[in-house]
Amino acid sequence: MKSAVETLNPTRVRLTVEVPFEELKPSLDAAYRKINQQVQVPGFRKGKIPARIIDQRFGRGAVLEEAVNDALPKFYTEAVTEGDLSPLGQPDVDITELRDNELLTFTAEVDIRPEITIPDYSGIAVTVDAIEVADDEVDEVVGRLRERFASTTVVERAAAEGDVVKIDLEARVDGEVLSDGVANGVDYTIGSGQMLDGLDEAVTGLEAGGTATFTSELKGGSAAGREAEISVTVTTVSSRELPELDDDFAQLASEFDTLEELRASHRDRLTEEKKYQQATEAQEKVLDALLELVEVPIPQKLLADEIETRKHNLEHHQLAQLGMDLEGYLKLQEKTAEEYDAELKEQSEKGIRTQFVLDEIAKVEKLSVSQEELTEHLVRRSQSSGMSPDQFAKAVVEGGQVQVLVGEVRRGKALATVVESVTVTDTEGNEVRLDEDEVEESAEATAESAEAAGEGETAGEGGTKSQD
Repeated sequence: MKSAVETLNPTRVRLTVEVPFEELKPSLDAAYRKINQQVQVPGFRKGKIPARIIDQRFGRGAVLEEAVNDALPKFYTEAVTEGDLSPLGQPDVDITELRDNELLTFTAEVDIRPEITIPDYSGIAVTVDAIEVADDEVDEVVGRLRERFASTTVVERAAAEGDVVKIDLEARVDGEVLSDGVANGVDYTIGSGQMLDGLDEAVTGLEAGGTATFTSELKGGSAAGREAEISVTVTTVSSRELPELDDDFAQLASEFDTLEELRASHRDRLTEEKKYQQATEAQEKVLDALLELVEVPIPQKLLADEIETRKHNLEHHQLAQLGMDLEGYLKLQEKTAEEYDAELKEQSEKGIRTQFVLDEIAKVEKLSVSQEELTEHLVRRSQSSGMSPDQFAKAVVEGGQVQVLVGEVRRGKALATVVESVTVTDTEGNEVRLDEDEVEESAEATAESAEAAGEGETAGEGGTKSQD
């Protein structure tokens, strides 16, 4: 076999492959065996039909087609290896010549990873928010805990702010009750603003048995984003009593003996959360600065596939779970279709560039992934998927996605490597020292959120796709 590589542009090549006919013999023999098992010819036992009879009855062309289709992936892979290429996705294969008993020639056009030069990034400097936990933030957290321990008592009076009302709701659009627009026995705290705009005003002043009607834009369901006429009926009104904020409350709501200890614990937790947020902010800003330093040609077919993948995931998975279509989503986001498409293209380009750059840094830095690191990452991913670690691991293995997860960890480690070598200061001018483990964990999340959505196909070699 002989192969030659023609560079069409920085991200696409054409392979021309010539295969002497004798190298097709194993696939040709396999084709005869396969056809032998599939057909019957009078006078011959199944599987014992001579090749010349198969040629006479079914045509030599059918045998050659079967043999070539069987052999193409092998010869394509050999040509890729010989050319030292890193293909992306499936190639477009065209058989240009097939001379029986002489020669097979085909071409394969395929996108490849562009060659990237990583510059010295140690001069990158970013500024992040300083870590500060205000008293009112602690008050808010303790206040939410206090709300959980509130007691309610049914009262015979009009509902007021802070009361809990049990309500029945019915939504109509164009005079028709929506199939998913009825809810009964819903507990709602007046003033929380957590359901529909206008609900607080509608139920305030109503006693048990009272009904009101108001108009509101639906936030989810089959008519998300549309105006609906909402009927609400109050079935009970309950007053809420909050416990006193004292040491007794601390002992009731936590393992602490005093309110001061409880507040200190929440302050420490808020501080740790802000440290993680600070690390994430640092990584996002470092990644943006890094991408500005590196020129990355983007394969246009890959970009088109990435845009389509992101759009499909949004419409058929994320929005479908919310009972919403793209039109309703755009209305809620106050975006036009053109603005959405432009944003999607920008996100897709950044995802591909992120993946290429971090993969190249991982390669240059010779970063590897241990089994322990992969397991930790798998556990974190399983938590966001709603599956147990065992279920998630099984799905990953069965889906052939192990290398995808390895790639995610390597890119997180690559970004962490960059972050650890640059200058990070906070808004008060203090140099920020980020915890190494915290950096790697949040770097994985940052890299994962920025990189290509169709990573499995983006990073893989793919198979062959013949175009006769």
